[in-house]
Formats: sequence, C-alpha cells, structure tokens
Amino acid sequence: MAIAIASVPVLKGSAADRFEQQMQESESRRGSVDFSKSIETARKILAKAQFI
Repeated sequence: MAIAIASVPVLKGSAADRFEQQMQESESRRGSVDFSKSIETARKILAKAQFI
C-alpha cells in the first residue's frame, strides 16, 4: 500500500517577504574559509612521500 505524500508548506504574504529578506541578509554575511595553509601542508606531505 502506498503512503500519501505530504504537501509542502508555502510561505505567503509578509512571512514570505520576511523570509526573503532574512535569506538575503544571511547570504551577504556569509564568510569564506581560507584553506591555503592546509593545502600547503598537504603538498609538503605529498612531496615528502613522493606522490607529487
């Protein structure tokens, strides 16, 4: 027997506007991670192990 699929809730009106605004603010504050030190360390390890 099949299980009914639940409907997906949809934001409307001011709730949708508020969500959109918060999403844009969150995206603008998003930081980035600098992996340059980790990459350099990994390259040194691989060079020493003669994999590069």
